[in-house]
Amino acid sequence: MSYSKYNATTFNKTKIRTPRDYSPFSGICTVCTSDCTGTCEIGRSAIRGSELLYPTERTTSQTASEKDYPVDFSHFNINGRCFGSLGTSPEKTAYPNVNLATEAGNGANKIKLKSPYLFPAMAKLNWEGYYAGAALSGVIAVIGEDMPSTDPETVLKNGKVVAMPMLKKMYDSFYNFSDGYGALFLQANSDDERMGLLEYAISEIGFEAVELKMGQAAKGIQGTAKLSSLEKALNLQQMGYEVYPDPANQGIQDAYKKGIRLPFYKVGRLPNWEENTFLKRIEALRSKGARFISVKTGPFRPADLAKTLMFASKAGIDLVTVDGSGGGTGNSPIRMMNEWGYPTVYLETVLYQICQKMREKNLYLPTLVMAGGFAFEDQIFKGLALGAPHIKLIGIGRAAMTAAMVGNTIGKLIEKDNIPAALTQYGQSFTEIFCGLPALRARFGDKVGKIQPGAIGLYNFVERLDTGLKQLMALCRKYNLGLITRDDIVPLTEESARITGLKRIMEVDTEEIDQILSCHRDGSLDT
Repeated sequence: MSYSKYNATTFNKTKIRTPRDYSPFSGICTVCTSDCTGTCEIGRSAIRGSELLYPTERTTSQTASEKDYPVDFSHFNINGRCFGSLGTSPEKTAYPNVNLATEAGNGANKIKLKSPYLFPAMAKLNWEGYYAGAALSGVIAVIGEDMPSTDPETVLKNGKVVAMPMLKKMYDSFYNFSDGYGALFLQANSDDERMGLLEYAISEIGFEAVELKMGQAAKGIQGTAKLSSLEKALNLQQMGYEVYPDPANQGIQDAYKKGIRLPFYKVGRLPNWEENTFLKRIEALRSKGARFISVKTGPFRPADLAKTLMFASKAGIDLVTVDGSGGGTGNSPIRMMNEWGYPTVYLETVLYQICQKMREKNLYLPTLVMAGGFAFEDQIFKGLALGAPHIKLIGIGRAAMTAAMVGNTIGKLIEKDNIPAALTQYGQSFTEIFCGLPALRARFGDKVGKIQPGAIGLYNFVERLDTGLKQLMALCRKYNLGLITRDDIVPLTEESARITGLKRIMEVDTEEIDQILSCHRDGSLDT
């Protein structure tokens, strides 16, 4: 069988002519006829070329892998208990008493979190709801890379950022609703670093939390964006970005004036860290005022992951986010998103093994965040368990974006008195439809009217995740996050057991069973 998609995808609005009859190996229709108009990826590529490598509506949508990986978190079940309670007293075993609060960071200054979540880098779609929703929920959010090219009002002087109004708005969208929990990080890629983005953000806006990219997360490469005009291409090239083909080439400009308009692409540079330059950069950022520094990496080969963790350990980095294949939010080449890198379960297992070796050597480990396709409370619990005790937070990207986008859309429909029929059962007003509003009104009073509907949508979604996670933890009789262990999940298949090294159901608790069956002389059980 093939785990890959056939020769079509909704990413670029392609489809195959005979979806029931195709070659599993190549993904091409079994019979390819000479009169077909080419609706598949190959056919459309014959017309539009490399455009087909990218989602067609990247500015208004988010994307993820379509590959059905051999092992994912559905291949595990949660290993519940009905005796004993850890982390609480016998009279407080109701699930609301589960404590999800945690901390992230290195040293005395830690980031307090209400829940073990981080919303990974994002700088498009409904970013206001995404960041404000993170603040309302008391968790971490990250502003995505490439901000200088995203904000049309960015001003550079001598190649360095000196003004970026949008970045200040993003900062305020979080901290206007923060109550001391969570933090807003600003991520920088190679181009951002060249423009001095983080120095500007720290000194001029007040950012205390920043993130560096060791490599492009689950996507593998830096972003590639098609540009709408020669003027846009020239502007970005003058800002220092790599633009292909060269818009300054006189021949290309002459052809453009004649109506021969070649497509231009802005292509990001790849980071190229070495230990010495990395350690110096961290030291420089701290000297500028960065209190919290995070590193983002992805499903690269295990040796690169180990090197990243060693760099982070030596530098005393606060957080490291490791992003597995299967997630994703950006405009990655589509086949790459499906076929490149390590899926989350595999990658987290490699990460766990590296962390075990580092712990044996008494090496410092940053707060570790696992990302890559997490959306619901069961997946969050399994992700925390699979990496326990090293994985402290779970990155929730696409699901958090979806909640913010839906909240924003519904908010606009309520304003237009065009409420979807499925929601009228709850009422006709914001307060009736958005169930989290009363709690937010109690916290913010009249200020609640300034909260974007997308933020309320994300806040409601996190409340659902919190409740579900608390229920699962209570079913395992574990009432704080530090009590979750690897044996709280059990693999259902031989392959998932082999990959993770976890015991299958038939092998779990065998020694404990023998002890239970061996009663004391007085007949009582040894519990």
